[in-house]
Amino acid sequence: MQDEFILKTGKTLEEWRNIISASGLQKHLEIVNFLKSDHGITYGFANMITHKARGTDAGSVEDQSQLIDDQYKGKENLFPIYEKLMEVICGLGDDIEEAPKKAYVSIRRKKQFAIIQPSVKTRLDLGLNIKGEEPTGITEKAGSWNSMCTHRIKIGDISELNQEIFDWIKKAYDQAG
Repeated sequence: MQDEFILKTGKTLEEWRNIISASGLQKHLEIVNFLKSDHGITYGFANMITHKARGTDAGSVEDQSQLIDDQYKGKENLFPIYEKLMEVICGLGDDIEEAPKKAYVSIRRKKQFAIIQPSVKTRLDLGLNIKGEEPTGITEKAGSWNSMCTHRIKIGDISELNQEIFDWIKKAYDQAG
């Protein structure tokens, strides 16, 4: 990784950390814009450098299960929904990869087909990638909520989990294979 930073940006991650620290900037977007404007870094690398320097990327967390625990702090009522969704998803096949991030869990097969995100204290959002099918019933367009998904299902209680949700998950799973 260090070689990638030097090759693509001309500096090591530690050098970038020092530059960011010396700038006095604290907010993510301010740092990204600073790296872009003052140092000519592309958005992608500026974003990655900022996350790495601040330790806010998922890769900086050694215990991935800690990411999931942190997502549900103050939202413990939603965790049984997550557990049931994962039980159903993992039952679809043995090729499922669960990739926790800071705010959500990405679910992949050959490509990402779902995300599970405890968005607010009273609701978990299930994002699905289903190309070529308009949202109907309990689904809605994901829109600006998450550009990595085409559909979103809002779930407030475990009692709302039903076959319709499971069928939508299966469609997303099938398309990702």
